[in-house]
Amino acid sequence: MGFPDRMSAEPSWVKARTGGLPAVHVGNAAEFNAAFGGMPAGRDHYSCLAAFASPRPALIVLPLPVPEWWGRHLAETLGWGEVRVHGGIAADGRVSAALADLPELVSPEVAVLSWGHTPALDRIRPAPAGVLECIRRFESKRGSHELFRTLAADHRGIRIAAQRRIAARRELRGAAMPYVLKKEYGVGGTGTQVVTTSPPPRRVRGLLLEEYVAGVANPTFDAVIAADGQVHPVGTGAMAIDGTRYQGVTVGPGTLPAAQARTAAAFGAAVGAALAGHGYRGWYDVDYVADRAGLLAPTEINLRLTGPSAAFTIQSALDGLHGTGHLVRTLDCLPLAARLPPTALREHVTRLAARCRELGAIFVVTVPTAAFDPIPYLGIALAARTVRELDEAERAVRTANEALGAMFV
Repeated sequence: MGFPDRMSAEPSWVKARTGGLPAVHVGNAAEFNAAFGGMPAGRDHYSCLAAFASPRPALIVLPLPVPEWWGRHLAETLGWGEVRVHGGIAADGRVSAALADLPELVSPEVAVLSWGHTPALDRIRPAPAGVLECIRRFESKRGSHELFRTLAADHRGIRIAAQRRIAARRELRGAAMPYVLKKEYGVGGTGTQVVTTSPPPRRVRGLLLEEYVAGVANPTFDAVIAADGQVHPVGTGAMAIDGTRYQGVTVGPGTLPAAQARTAAAFGAAVGAALAGHGYRGWYDVDYVADRAGLLAPTEINLRLTGPSAAFTIQSALDGLHGTGHLVRTLDCLPLAARLPPTALREHVTRLAARCRELGAIFVVTVPTAAFDPIPYLGIALAARTVRELDEAERAVRTANEALGAMFV
């Protein structure tokens, strides 16, 4: 397949990600989570974000069936050229097992970019030695905290929150409130609870007790570790967090204060160098809480694709097509006030894209498969040149989604 001419050179992390090969994107988010005892109930909509595992896929393989128009929408908006979307491969989320019966999709001539590397995927496309062990060690919030402590002394502007493992409720007596209780493994804020009142939760054995950091922002830093172990920074962004749950991110010029972005990137790159020394290769991120004094408290490492990955790869694709400087905001779970069957969803998306163009923004559907769920929603990305344009486009999309409820009044 061919790709359109691009206006700007790709950043180094793109080749580090793909090795210069055509990229097959594999949506195995539920499979990855299951490796840590976290297979979510219901349908694996989040795997749709694996469509954005790199700026230019050759093939996208997803567990759930996707609307026929969605691949064309992405290709036309992001300048992909002709890209095949192979949806419906594994309704139970076991994508690697299904891929084993379709070896033609993962030939040696392609890079296989999954949501995250798993033992099941390793039987199809083995990872470099040490990758699976590194994922297990540092996806752990206890393991990541230990690494943060070893690195922090060399980085001004970094604050390490106190953390310890607890075995019984009595160990919480006298703990300064509020405090945070975390499961060792959890994604998107699941398994994390801010405790503000007594008594504490009934079941705490094996949880991590962590000092609460009153945050004013939630920065993130993403990077790629290449096959040779070199760390290639992707960027920093400002995450949107509701309580402890990740909702989306904004990336691009000026998204974070300059000093905050430098601190997040410098410490995040040091984390990456340490991960590379332990054998990890691939995408990772470091998430932070920025306190009122401006210090950054690192909270976790994700050794896989992340929600912000989609924003960064969309930004790279659009910068290549239209010139650098795009701001991108992803909103992974925007409620719809009515369930939309395929034709109605397509019509709604067409109207949203047109309205966003009027406001100077580019509209991208990132999660199209949940629009007819009992609690329907849509995942989207918006790109623009200014924060004002992003804000206006977001308001327009939210208003249009809410107005769908009028169809049943």
